[in-house]
Amino acid sequence: MRVYEAVSIDLYNDVFGFSERPFTLLPDPSFLFWSPAHSRAFAILEYGLMTRAPLTVVTGEVGTGKTTLVQALLYTLEDDVVVGLISNAQGGRGDLMRWVLNALDVRVNPGADYVALFQEFQDFLIEEYSQGRRIVLVIDEAQNLPVELLEELRMLTNINAGKDELLQLVLVGQPELRDMISRPELRQFAQRVSATYHIDPMDQRTTRDYIHHRLTYVGGTGSEFSPQAIKMIFEQSDGIPRIVNKLCDLGLVYAASAGRKQVGLTTIKELLRDGLLIKTHRPTQEDSLKNAAQSADRPPPPDDPPRTMAREAPPAEPAVQVAHPQVPRPQNPHPQSPGPQKVKPLHDTDLHDTGPHKPRVSNVEPLYLTNRIDKHGNAAE
Repeated sequence: MRVYEAVSIDLYNDVFGFSERPFTLLPDPSFLFWSPAHSRAFAILEYGLMTRAPLTVVTGEVGTGKTTLVQALLYTLEDDVVVGLISNAQGGRGDLMRWVLNALDVRVNPGADYVALFQEFQDFLIEEYSQGRRIVLVIDEAQNLPVELLEELRMLTNINAGKDELLQLVLVGQPELRDMISRPELRQFAQRVSATYHIDPMDQRTTRDYIHHRLTYVGGTGSEFSPQAIKMIFEQSDGIPRIVNKLCDLGLVYAASAGRKQVGLTTIKELLRDGLLIKTHRPTQEDSLKNAAQSADRPPPPDDPPRTMAREAPPAEPAVQVAHPQVPRPQNPHPQSPGPQKVKPLHDTDLHDTGPHKPRVSNVEPLYLTNRIDKHGNAAE
């Protein structure tokens, strides 16, 4: 029986010559591996932003790197794009506006009703547009939103100035989000989705390249895992990057504590036998049909309110230049300073919920306004 010694993270890195841990679970765009699926998903996100698509949707299984990919996109945006992030929004139909305003750092009276909140939001969009800026709202974990909130989000995109959209939405979620959008009661929502992509798990070859990329990024040789160990990691992870990271990280700990210079098949089998990986089943088509049946009795959403049109639009804003997907390592990827931010960092809400921008929720009644925009970019009665 092999005896394992306690090993610190520093010793683990020293044993293999790493500058830092290559397989952490926190999203870090500087580690992003441009697999074919992630490259195509990034291209769709760029397309959605550059064409001013009102709705862009990116889905994928838990742990496939959706959050990291969107965070990489945010680091490439110019200063004329203001980004707000909503993670794990909860509450009823009247709560959404508070989440939106909080994500955009718009300060409002805590006792304001829905009419006042909507007016603040519309005034904010108009003011930013008049200054040559546009708003992108990113909704992470969007599969948790009820149908009513999805419809409310869609109706927010009805605010426009002539042919220019004043608000763009990027929805990021698990495969259940696609199932929701496909429901008959959300057909209006689906028709407004201009760009969408689903990130599939990695195949065995891509998993091998992914592991090699992470190892060499931190100064490793890339051969710290045997081919047999990589094959077992792929089979146990189903090609999900987060699970690959977990197995690789534990494999390095086991190997270092046992004095091994390479993670072999035996090491992976040992950590699996010790029960360090909890496997779950993916939602089946039967699960999706069951969820759809549960919401079948809900009343259909209301028809669109009139689209807010401008009699004379302000001067056209400059085109947004979106950088090539080569993401530099940010100096401070998790800023904690208070006050408005042009681009807020996107965190993986499955792992942690940090930062000073946790939305506040209170119950308000929904009511939509249909104000116009005058030639000076102001709201007219």
